[in-house]
Amino acid sequence: MCENPQCPTTDDLTPLTFVATSDLTAVTKGRALPSANLGEKDTTGWVPANLGIGTGGHIAEKIPFGSTGDLRLRPDRAASYPLRGVPGKPDTTIVFADVITTTGEPWGCCPRTFLRDTVAALQEEFGVTVKASFEHEFMDRDATDTHHPFSWRSYRAAEPLGSRVVTAMQASGLEPENWLPEYGLHQYEVTMKPTDPVAAADRAIVVRDLVRDVFASAGRRASFTPMLIPGESGNGVHVHFSLSDAQGRNVFFDDSRPGRLSEFGGRFAGGILERARSLAALFAPLSASYLRLRPHQWASAGIFLGLHNREALLRLCPTVEIDGRDPEPQLHFEFRGGDVGANPWLLLGVVLRAGLEGLRQQTEPARVREGEVDLTDGADGIPEFPHSLEEALQLFEADEEVRGWFDPDLVETFLRIKREELAEVSSLSDTETCEWYARVY
Repeated sequence: MCENPQCPTTDDLTPLTFVATSDLTAVTKGRALPSANLGEKDTTGWVPANLGIGTGGHIAEKIPFGSTGDLRLRPDRAASYPLRGVPGKPDTTIVFADVITTTGEPWGCCPRTFLRDTVAALQEEFGVTVKASFEHEFMDRDATDTHHPFSWRSYRAAEPLGSRVVTAMQASGLEPENWLPEYGLHQYEVTMKPTDPVAAADRAIVVRDLVRDVFASAGRRASFTPMLIPGESGNGVHVHFSLSDAQGRNVFFDDSRPGRLSEFGGRFAGGILERARSLAALFAPLSASYLRLRPHQWASAGIFLGLHNREALLRLCPTVEIDGRDPEPQLHFEFRGGDVGANPWLLLGVVLRAGLEGLRQQTEPARVREGEVDLTDGADGIPEFPHSLEEALQLFEADEEVRGWFDPDLVETFLRIKREELAEVSSLSDTETCEWYARVY
């Protein structure tokens, strides 16, 4: 800290804009420049090999990209967020960018472009638009109070940090919806209002770094890692989404069918469930992810569509009909398998792409399972998640259809990153592995 009274305060600093992307390890990356210098058509430099930076912070060996080659980050002016309200930090604008070539074409390995292209395909082929929102769970690693889930005292124990998080989110345009103490030890949850899918994923990236900043301002560490302590409750990233037609009607709703889920919605869900085991490496991409995706963890524990069931991979959320409220616009899915290791653009992108394939291929509508479900050893014919990241990677690598959704260079880079990550944690105990990831996430 500067002791000289002539040092500028945060109010006197040059306003900066951070031109941002998010890589295959879901870490926010980019470059900052004086906001006044960023013109309407300006881009900033980027390097293909940056995609290969792994969870441990180094470029993985034998990726398709070497020391040559250049890209550009093209800011999306509609994806600009003025980050405000973090004690001790200057206000900074973050603007999300698409990764393009130096001649202006989309780069095949850009995760944000993958999501946008998937959303466009749903619109063009089936006339539907998407609304989505991300829920984040995280833990205060430095809390010392006696935590009691959902309680007033645990809510107050986090103050003023909870209020600072919500205030900073509002000031930054993130539209917070709920803030609460969750079930896990010193665990909290923050949710945001639904918006268009690319914006929802952008906001998911912002809120993680904003929460960490607010907690760090008080000397506290917020961790979104999927499992902080083996055997305890873990942290998920839950994605809520719905689809509407050109008239604004919810295409998932049909009051005459089980769960009020339309045949269209059932086929969409069927596409997701059919490909879930192959996609697990993308939505649950950390070794610690597989300590969470188990029965009795209040997390996804089986690959099924459940009516209001929080152990389902895909949950049909309840509608509220108090005082005659209309259930039709409320019906939506919650995808519960994701965690902080998943790039938000890829997480939402693969869920929507799998649903899109369910529609394209006229997949059999998913069965809506009601009530409690026996998830012991694949009971009730419910597929299990992969039991490890290595198994998940093998399933992804072997699935030609799913692998074919992506540029081959992205696939190869992702697999190289993850296999090096597995080698780094291979000699660690579960407890040490959780700590390793907690330092990153």
